[in-house]
Amino acid sequence: MTELDDRLKAAVRACTTLVPWHPKTAPAEVFAGLARACEELGIDDWDMYADGGAVTRLETELAELMGKPAAVFFVSGTMAQQSMLRVWCERRGTRRVGIQDLSHLLKHEADGPRLLHDLRFEPLTSGREVATAEALRAMTPGLGAALVELPLRDAGCLLPTWEQLTELSAAARELGVPLHVDGARIWESQPFYDRPLAEIAALFDSMYVSFYKGMGAASGAAVVGEQDAMDELRVWRQRMGGQLYRLSPYAVGALVGLRDRLPRMGEYVAWARAFAKELVAAGLRVNPSPPHTNTFFVHAESPLPGLQERFAALMEREKVQPSGSWWETDVPGVCMTEFTAYDSALGHDPAKVAAWFAELAGA
Repeated sequence: MTELDDRLKAAVRACTTLVPWHPKTAPAEVFAGLARACEELGIDDWDMYADGGAVTRLETELAELMGKPAAVFFVSGTMAQQSMLRVWCERRGTRRVGIQDLSHLLKHEADGPRLLHDLRFEPLTSGREVATAEALRAMTPGLGAALVELPLRDAGCLLPTWEQLTELSAAARELGVPLHVDGARIWESQPFYDRPLAEIAALFDSMYVSFYKGMGAASGAAVVGEQDAMDELRVWRQRMGGQLYRLSPYAVGALVGLRDRLPRMGEYVAWARAFAKELVAAGLRVNPSPPHTNTFFVHAESPLPGLQERFAALMEREKVQPSGSWWETDVPGVCMTEFTAYDSALGHDPAKVAAWFAELAGA
């Protein structure tokens, strides 16, 4: 830990507002909000081991929203997706899964899919590429499943076109390969396609959704799909230790997200695109350009130590945190950050925030 690291942490703590992500909240505020939501939503009963109460209500509402027969709530997306892939692979009699090599399951799950489920991942795409029908057809036949991340977060939340998506779906059905979607940010992707969520979900055999990112819940995830597959998935939820005695606090937070934040996804994406345009005008680079969702990468031509010095100074002066952490890229002298626009961003002028970013870059 360097002196500059300590200075940055102190500056962040002293900020009274931030631009990316959600507003800062204390645990007591969150719990009080959940109590109010129970009254507003008429949640009078607890679930018991994920049955009844807010959990059953959430699963019912989600299945209807996504146009699928059933949904299964999980406390963790990691557990949800590994369990779903296990179901598909056991049905197909093989543990081979076609997957993008930037997928969350490969990058951020500590090799859990292989160690826990013996899943054998094979590359569907390499690097910052969207999955296509051609890529799926080029794989060795006999896959247990294929997984597509929408959007591909580690590529700047990159999305395929609607045509590419429908062609991929048709190819999977032609090949008899169950097609699963990592839809952790599918809510934020819907404005890109400008189609109902049910129409998007209809292209896939199963889809995972998250409730703690754009939806703002404390935790929680779910998978939607056909009834028989979801029945098998519930068994794996129990086997994986996910059938907790009480899941209502997480489910109530998810219901609030569906009610309050889902209708605002278009606003978040519009703000992000306006902000990206201002950043480009200020001399920074964004990827994708324009953004496909409310999340994208920002690149600044500046050595990291100098940028961090300016970052600390700006926060100390303005008491505003304009971005998350920055890190060095493979290109010498170029740094990057991931920016995500939610409620916090909507309270700021995109041009003003872009000016702060230009200051960070030393422009």
